[in-house]
Amino acid sequence: MKPSNNIWIRRQQCPCGDWKCYIKYEGDDQTSASSQLGKSETTSTELVFTPYVGQIFKSDDDAFEYYSNFARKNGFSIRKARSTESQHLGIYRRDFVCYRSGFNQPRKKANVEHPRDRKSIRCGCDAKLYLTKEIVDGLAQWYVSQFSNVHNHELLEDDQVRLLPAYRKIQEADQERILLLSKAGFPINRIVKVLELEKGVQPGHFPFIEKDVRNFVRTCKKTVQENDALLTEKRENDTLELLEACKSVAERDPDFAYDYTTDENQKVENIAWLYGDSVRAYTLYGDVVTFDTTYRSITYGLLLGVWFGMDNHGKAILYGCVLLQDEGSHSFTWALQTFVRFIRGRHPQTIVTDMELALRDAIARELPNTKHVVCIWHILSKLSSWLSFPLGSQYEDFKAEFDLLCHEENVEAFEHQWNLLVSRFELVTDKHMALLFSYRGFWSISYIRGSFLARTMAPEFSQSLHTFLKRILGGQTRLQAFFEQIGLAATIGNQTRDGMRYMHIKTCLPIEEHARSVLTPYAFNVLQHEIVLSLQYAIQEMADGSYLVQHFKKMDGECLVIWMPEDEQIHCSCKEFEHSGILCRHSLRLLEVKNYFQLPERYFPLRWRRDQSLVPLDDQNAQSNNDECAQAFHALAEALLTESLISKERFNHVQREITGLLAEVRSMPVAEELSLNIPPNNVSET
Repeated sequence: MKPSNNIWIRRQQCPCGDWKCYIKYEGDDQTSASSQLGKSETTSTELVFTPYVGQIFKSDDDAFEYYSNFARKNGFSIRKARSTESQHLGIYRRDFVCYRSGFNQPRKKANVEHPRDRKSIRCGCDAKLYLTKEIVDGLAQWYVSQFSNVHNHELLEDDQVRLLPAYRKIQEADQERILLLSKAGFPINRIVKVLELEKGVQPGHFPFIEKDVRNFVRTCKKTVQENDALLTEKRENDTLELLEACKSVAERDPDFAYDYTTDENQKVENIAWLYGDSVRAYTLYGDVVTFDTTYRSITYGLLLGVWFGMDNHGKAILYGCVLLQDEGSHSFTWALQTFVRFIRGRHPQTIVTDMELALRDAIARELPNTKHVVCIWHILSKLSSWLSFPLGSQYEDFKAEFDLLCHEENVEAFEHQWNLLVSRFELVTDKHMALLFSYRGFWSISYIRGSFLARTMAPEFSQSLHTFLKRILGGQTRLQAFFEQIGLAATIGNQTRDGMRYMHIKTCLPIEEHARSVLTPYAFNVLQHEIVLSLQYAIQEMADGSYLVQHFKKMDGECLVIWMPEDEQIHCSCKEFEHSGILCRHSLRLLEVKNYFQLPERYFPLRWRRDQSLVPLDDQNAQSNNDECAQAFHALAEALLTESLISKERFNHVQREITGLLAEVRSMPVAEELSLNIPPNNVSET
């Protein structure tokens, strides 16, 4: 098993607590046995022509692969035999032969009481393919100089040929699982049985046999023993190097904070750090913190925790990192205590994490007044690993119903639909569904709707965190290199921003005009979506003074809105403002009916205001200039539309020319001073 160049991997241990259970994330590279078998079957059924004398290949490796595919399809395997080399051409001849070619030379018997007397499979088969290299127009190429497909032995059927040593391989994903089970004391036959059950493979249908697993485990144990001392030394040296890097940054930046613990041998155990710019960012956007513990180091045996926030442009802010010796409650407690100390005791309003029992207990102790939320996207990424095998062909139907359940906003309705779901798919006794239900107060919308999350549950935000970590960790092989890369990303001066986007008006309502001058383009885009949809809702005043708001087509449930004019407070039963800090369509509809031309100040939270940006936005005059450009363009577009609708010929011409013009404009380089940065409407139409 070759050591990976990438020291970081996604954690595979399942939160159910069963060490034998592991996670295969949706979207990860699928190297399961079933996909391996599918690949093998594809290879065997591909159209592979019989090689012939004179056939040309770009390289000897291409020729070997071609002949190997031909051999597999025809019931045998091949091996490399003799090669011939010259001073000028290098290797200029390659001989590939049938695996049963030649005869075994008699060996000198070992001086043991009962020597092993294994029969040789070689029987002098003359099937072969000989290659010769030639230079044509200065380029090397290989041609088939001899070929014979005459065998003196029986050729194998497909279900037998796959068991030949040449075609038996243990993929990396299976290697990791085999080693884990071996360390836990599982015998080889039980390991194979566990893999068959986990992957849904019929006995005897893996692309390897029990003997291969035994040899792999034996080889790895020897390699691990030899490398343990080197890895221990590397870990100690690299963690000390990281500690020195932290000290160096702290000397240059007085706001940079770090801390660490040592074991009984005074070796670095846990280490955490927070960047100087992060303290300032946290004062503005520290209401919601995401603590990502997705990755761990296979080289150092350390768990990586990364603290993120969301700024007023909807982008991730990196606060700091922690490397932990283990995933126990004690380690998570230290990490939380250290982070709170770094941010000077200001607890976040909400903390978002993955499902982790030890972390959940640590948060309950150290952040008792902070709402703990489990990110729904972490849960959805585990569903396939948990349920695709037991549900089989029903899995897609289950997932569709589970997605609907995730959006249920009423607690009683959620629990009722949950019971129906587990009953229908016979999952009442499933341990993972039981685990999810026990965590329902942490992830179900019906339970967390009233908690402030600042749109950190939006799929694009979760995806941006995943992409960022994957990019940062993908090529790092040393802790110091990781520290330097992530430090650059955390520097406010290096934060990417979209500048002054053009925020066009869609409704001409005064509320929309005013909000555009107060909110960042990101927050305005979300609010504008709600304003547009609010026009589709009807209002009915109730006897108690509250208001019933419902879509005119009754496409969604009705909401109850309470309006208190004396202090300009508005409360909706959907709790969107409490959840994201952006007023909902129901509340906006009532304010429109009440003849409000501006939203009350309290409904422009500081965290979404444009004047609270870490990096100042462009001059406000740019928006006015953009408005003039937009008005001129709209007038031109209106005239063009009017003229083009006169005839089909005109319309086709205009459509063709505009399509070409749009493609040409999109291919032009962007001049920074002329960029309008018109934002796409990436808010789902719901």
